[in-house]
Amino acid sequence: MKRLKGKTALITGGNSGVGEATAMLFAREGADVVITARRGEQLKIVAEKIKAEGGSVLAIRGDVSNPDDSEMLVSRTLETFGKLDILVNNAGVRDEGLRPVDKVTDSEIDRVVGINTKGVMYCTRAVLKDMLKNKKGVIINVASSAGLSGGGGAAYVASKAAILGITKHTAIRCAKSGVRCNALCPSMIKTPMADTTGEIMDSDMMESVMAHSDLTLPVCSAQDVANSILFFASDEAAPITGQCVALDYGSNL
Repeated sequence: MKRLKGKTALITGGNSGVGEATAMLFAREGADVVITARRGEQLKIVAEKIKAEGGSVLAIRGDVSNPDDSEMLVSRTLETFGKLDILVNNAGVRDEGLRPVDKVTDSEIDRVVGINTKGVMYCTRAVLKDMLKNKKGVIINVASSAGLSGGGGAAYVASKAAILGITKHTAIRCAKSGVRCNALCPSMIKTPMADTTGEIMDSDMMESVMAHSDLTLPVCSAQDVANSILFFASDEAAPITGQCVALDYGSNL
């Protein structure tokens, strides 16, 4: 079933994890896929995988925390494919050490918010110039259950909670223009970004997080999240906008 046939999708953070899984799945579903990330070599590897399966892909190295790069990504997509139907704001970084608000550093706030929050806003602003003109489009923001529950490092929680607000703002702004925007909020995901091997974690914050979630329940795979992104990108989700949906197997209930 080619649910995205004839669509063009821009996926940020498309070089690994959720971004890679989403790009592969979108291509299989018939979309022309544009993937971007800061690490160019890994991006090329993902692009070759998509091409090997017969998919259509354009890989562009870029940094979403740079507003000029965000504009460039949209321009290159439009130049290559003539349209942009779907934006998946997936690029993101995890904070270091799970530092709580009384211990987080200024540099960590700037780094995490710069990529996780500003990147979403820059890319959304760039694509809306085209989507609002054409009165159609889909924006999917990959947030986190940490943004819903507060369970995580302060910089990360703040960056992801802000995405929930901008999701609802974008949905309100664009509802009359045929553009919809939703956020997906995964809990812990089995990806390289989640690997904390060798990292010194704040024990007090770790204890607080563990006390407010059920760690015996399953965690999401990158494919779990990609499958959910596909649904929200498809026409099957046409009535849904402004929603922030937890993907956590019930661990934060």
